[in-house]
Parts: sequence; C-alpha cells; structure tokens
Amino acid sequence: MKFYSLNYNSQSVSFDKAVIQGLAPDRGLYFPEDIPLLPQSFFEEINTLSNYEIAYRAIQPFVGKAIGKQKLRTIVEDTLQFPFPVVPITDQIATLELFQGPTLAFKDVGARFMARCLSSFNITSSKRKITVLVATSGDTGGAVADGFYNVPGIDVVILYPKGKVSEIQEKQLTTLGKNISALEVDGTFDDCQDMVKSAFIDPQIKDEIQLTSANSINVARWLPQMFYYFFVYKELKARQQKIVVAVPSGNFGNICAGLLAQKMGLPIDQFVACTNINDTVPVFLEEGIYTPKTSKQTISNAMDVGDPSNFIRIEKLFNNDFHKMKKEFKAYRFTDTSTRKAIKEIYDTANYVADPHGAVGYLGLKKFLNDFENENFYGVFMETAHPIKFLDTVESTLKTKIELPDQIKNIINREKESYPVADYKEVKDFLLSR
Repeated sequence: MKFYSLNYNSQSVSFDKAVIQGLAPDRGLYFPEDIPLLPQSFFEEINTLSNYEIAYRAIQPFVGKAIGKQKLRTIVEDTLQFPFPVVPITDQIATLELFQGPTLAFKDVGARFMARCLSSFNITSSKRKITVLVATSGDTGGAVADGFYNVPGIDVVILYPKGKVSEIQEKQLTTLGKNISALEVDGTFDDCQDMVKSAFIDPQIKDEIQLTSANSINVARWLPQMFYYFFVYKELKARQQKIVVAVPSGNFGNICAGLLAQKMGLPIDQFVACTNINDTVPVFLEEGIYTPKTSKQTISNAMDVGDPSNFIRIEKLFNNDFHKMKKEFKAYRFTDTSTRKAIKEIYDTANYVADPHGAVGYLGLKKFLNDFENENFYGVFMETAHPIKFLDTVESTLKTKIELPDQIKNIINREKESYPVADYKEVKDFLLSR
C-alpha cells in the first residue's frame, strides 16, 4: 500500500516511510492510495473471530509488505492487551469503553501500535535516533508517553498548552522522564499543533533530526482507531438493528477512522461527530464554509480544537462532495452546561459515571435518535477517557467521590518536570540542543 499527500506535492510512499515521516514534505497529511474492500464473508463470521484477528485483517492491507505478517500479528496482539466492553445505558443506547488501557484513554491503542511499528522500523532500518514530536490537548500526551516509554532508539517530545489540561493528564505526560520530555506552551492546543507542523518543514531540523509525529496526523496513530468500530459491530451484529455511533471529536482522527472502516464495508449505518463549543465542523456542515477558529477552553478539553487536522481526510473520504457528506455524516455541538447535565443524567439513569467527552457523545447520540426515532437505530457513544482524568468536573457534578484506579495511584504524587516555551523558536532551540 502506498500513501500520498493530501497537498498533492510530494511523492507517494510506503507505510513505513509514511509513519517515519509523519507529515509529508509538502506539509500534507498522508492518505492511502486505495481503500480496500473487505470480503462479505469477513463480516458474516466476525462474531466468531477474536479481536486480534479482526484487527489484523483490517490493518494488514494498509501495512502491506512494510511489516511481515507474523510480526504484524505480534504488534496487534501487544497493542490490544485490554478489553473494549460495550456497556448498556438504556434500551436504545450503549457506550463503548475505550479507557481500559494503561493511560485510561482511547489513544492508548494508536500510541501502542505506532510505538511498536516505529520500533520495528528503527531496529531494521534507522541509523540514527528518531524523535517523536507530538502536540496534545490532553490524552494524546499521556498515551504517547506511555506507549513510547523506554523504547530503544526513540525520544519523545510532547507539547501541551499551559493550564489547559487536567492535573492527572499533566502528571501522565510530565512525570516519566528518561526518553520523554514535556514542553509547556504558553498558548492553545492549536498553537502546539502549529509548532509541530512548523518543525516538520524546518530545513535545519530536517537536516539534523529524524523527526516524526505521534498525533493522529500520523497514519500509524490514525488507522488503528478503526478497530473500535469493528469491535462495536461484532458485539451488536446479533441485534439486527441499524447502528449509529456517536464520537466525541476534537482533531477528528477517531471518527475519521470509523468512516474509513465504513468505506471498507463495515455495516455501520451512521456516524455522528459530537463537539463542545469548538464547533468548526458543525458550523461547516450548516453553512458549507470551513472557517478555522481560535480554540476555547472547556471541561472536555481534549476536544478544544479550532482547526481539526483530520477533517481534510474526512473530506477526501467523501470525495469533497459537501452534499453527500451532509447527508451521511452528522455533527452537533454542546455547551459545558449541557455536558454537566448529561453526566448527571447518565448517572441517574444507569448508575454509570461518564467523563465529559463521553457525555458530549451521549448528547449527540440522543439528538440523532430523537431526530430519526422511526428508523430502528441502536446507538453507541464512545466513552473515550476514564472519568478520573476529569476528577474535579465529575465529582463536583455528581456530588460523589470516584476511586482512583491503580494507574493513577502510581503517578499522582510524582513531581512534574516540564520546560516552559513561548514560541516556535524556543521549541526549535530545545530540539536542536538535545
């Protein structure tokens, strides 16, 4: 499988080259030249297959010859070392828990998969250390830090916006040390993301550092997220209802992977993107004009993105046909006040504690089901992070205490270590000084 730049000014590359480069030389995101159509027999027997086998069959066409089949199976199995339960909330709604991994966030899958792929490439072909440069609005940083921690031949530099991630999220990305460094940016997530993109096209950095990114702009972070949607279908196939999946969306990598799975033949009928007041995509679907905005801080901080990088991939999946996208892809936005009400409603209804991002997904799902109540849909919203990561918000909303999971107990008292930066020059200086 070859991948090409969505800016169309760079050569197509193999999977391994796309992963190592992260971003194409023309600053475009990589996109597969072909979208494989999985055989109908795969979906007929999917409920008899292990998650490992499902994931392997889904990802292998994209990896191609870049990784041997047995090695890829091992990478997939190492990646998926935790469950993905579908938990009923009402007769018509369930949630898919994506927080059972080591950093309690859905990004564990992509980070673990990419780390293992990159390590393999590094061992076999790289002559110098690889630096993973990544921007985070909350959960990406922790997942990447854990996924790449102590991986030989790889350094990780994480940029995060000062004062705009939760205390626990900050602990996850600033307390590991060794090959993990955290830069505390005086700005927003979009500022962090712009700095990462600037580093990739900086000639001096390209000459001196072998740089890649672990944001969902990287195909090895983005593509494995499609596994979730195959797992959902496996669990719900027997219901013989139309399936709608609501996805809390910030940089839009997760839902983009779901739409890709749909193009591969996965029988999920509808996708709903759910945002907070950072509503660039919902406004686009209403007005037909894409207008990036400065991101605004909310209680669902991982979605505080004003210019989502992956939306260009979504446009490509719909062949830039606005009317087709508007028909097949819904997007709704919700305020912090509505989000808090949803957290309480879910708790009162099902005794289930949702995080703010999952609550936004729940709200979007409810709106969709209400709008299409006569079409026999069964809905799933993604619960993308453990509520403990948003302790103050959840406990103050529910007036109850949440027990700390072991993963958090292990880091909560560690000392934070980060480097303050104000602009791209300081980021560049840090990278070149290492």
